[in-house]
Amino acid sequence: MTSPADATASSQLTPAVRGALTRYRVIAYIVGVMLLLLLFVAMPLKYLGDTPGAMNVIGPLHGFLFVVYLLATFDLFRRVRWSLPRLVLMAVAGTIPFLSFYAERKTTHELLGR
Repeated sequence: MTSPADATASSQLTPAVRGALTRYRVIAYIVGVMLLLLLFVAMPLKYLGDTPGAMNVIGPLHGFLFVVYLLATFDLFRRVRWSLPRLVLMAVAGTIPFLSFYAERKTTHELLGR
């Protein structure tokens, strides 16, 4: 159930900011999952199991998706007009396991007032 304060906070977002937030949320989850797959599935298979197949697929895919994550992060940063240190922290969040999930949640709560 949303409170009147929540409804007011989320209604103050422009459609452009809402779209940028949605894109950021989706790609943050995708990059977070891909990073976990890379670190906990593909790399152990390559280095412990001498099976590089998963690494050859997940590695480049994660790299491409991380660039998409950076673009979505920059788009949201530009529309909300946050500070440059905030942009850097959000970008770095995509490189540390589990941190992209936390950053996405914190950003969503801040913008939607939840």
